[in-house]
Amino acid sequence: MKKIKIGDNVKVILGDDKGLIGKVKSILYKNKKIIVEGINTKIKHVKPSQKDKVGKIVKFDSPISISNVMYCNKTGLASKIGIKLIDKKKIRIFKKTQELIN
Repeated sequence: MKKIKIGDNVKVILGDDKGLIGKVKSILYKNKKIIVEGINTKIKHVKPSQKDKVGKIVKFDSPISISNVMYCNKTGLASKIGIKLIDKKKIRIFKKTQELIN
C-alpha cells in the first residue's frame, strides 16, 4: 500500500518551495518522485518549428522527491502517514493525531 496517493494534499518540507501546500497530480514510482500542482514550476523556451511559426514559453511542474513532502490534512497540519491494520485491512492514519485518512 502506498502512503501518498494522487489527489492528496501535501506540504513541502525541503527545498525552494518549503512551506507551500499543493495537490498531488501524478506519482513516478520508478524514480520515487511526485508532481505537485504549483510546486517546483519550471519554464521552458520552445523554438518555432514548421508547424508553429512562433516560439513559445511553456510553464510546467517538474517532479520533486517524495521524501521532501509530508501529508497535509484539512487544517494545514503536516505529518507522516502510518498504516494500521483494522479488520485485516490496511488503513492509512495521520501519525500526529491518529485520525483515519480516506
